[in-house]
Amino acid sequence: MNLTDITVSRTVPASPEAVFDVWLDPKSPGGPWFGAHRLILNAAVDGLFYSAIRHEGHTWPHYGRFLQIERPHRVEHTWVSEATKGLETVVTVTFESRGGQTSVTLRHTGVPDDEMGRRHEEGWSWVLSSLAGRFASRP
Repeated sequence: MNLTDITVSRTVPASPEAVFDVWLDPKSPGGPWFGAHRLILNAAVDGLFYSAIRHEGHTWPHYGRFLQIERPHRVEHTWVSEATKGLETVVTVTFESRGGQTSVTLRHTGVPDDEMGRRHEEGWSWVLSSLAGRFASRP
């Protein structure tokens, strides 16, 4: 099976600390865990997560384990889903200060290079756009 890597980035109008905190808080709109149909989240190194997302009439379960959490710079975790065909892939998110804003870059490595695998780019782009929108709408 051929594998590929996906990278998406957004500039968020907030500090790395604020963006990082929303990223790991399942109760914060704009974060990747917010709005999950079902969620178990232990955001600590070696902590596990299970997130079930409803999309297009299907429930998509995602599983993983946190590898690194370095506030406010980096979150890295494994990612297993139907779209990865059960392969343990790795998601790395970095938060870099850029002139009062934060450059958020998400790299997802080891994704199957097929239609379902490549759809992760669409999903992660939506997540980062939601995150940026969360801060753009603040007064």
